[in-house]
Amino acid sequence: MNAIGDGDTFVIRESVSTDLEAIERITLNVFGPSTFEKNIEDIYGTIAGRDWKWRKRRHLELDLSDEDGQCLVAVLEGDVKGYVTIRLDQESCIGVIPNLAVKESAAGLGLGGKLIEAALDVMKKAGMELARIETLEQNQIGQHLYPKMGFKEFARQIYYAMDLRSNDEHL
Repeated sequence: MNAIGDGDTFVIRESVSTDLEAIERITLNVFGPSTFEKNIEDIYGTIAGRDWKWRKRRHLELDLSDEDGQCLVAVLEGDVKGYVTIRLDQESCIGVIPNLAVKESAAGLGLGGKLIEAALDVMKKAGMELARIETLEQNQIGQHLYPKMGFKEFARQIYYAMDLRSNDEHL
């Protein structure tokens, strides 16, 4: 049990199958402003008849089904308030946090930082030598939280896309 704010307690535990609906709901409510899938849709519209939410849900499902992955949830008053996914690459000894999300109603309680701490503990116990997390420039929360947690920026990546649905747009 961990304490936050005025004595409320929360638990961070491994996710179970009954958490999936809450994890997906949190994902779709939180990631819209800070995911490249939404950026793509804003510029190019839906791709293959599927929106950014479908693509983000698919990425999440791949993370959750990864045999070298794990998902931890933060539970407060019996409700999943946030989660973090973890990928462990035993060969490179690099652990990655692909997703971190906290319900808007639980923002400011410190759950994001506690989830990162728990993910780092998992990584250390698994023998990882480096932890990596990434965010988009438009994600101000991540840009504030990750350095506060001890992460150091080491590179920037620029995303490009080309619409292949028209034959002459890229010529």
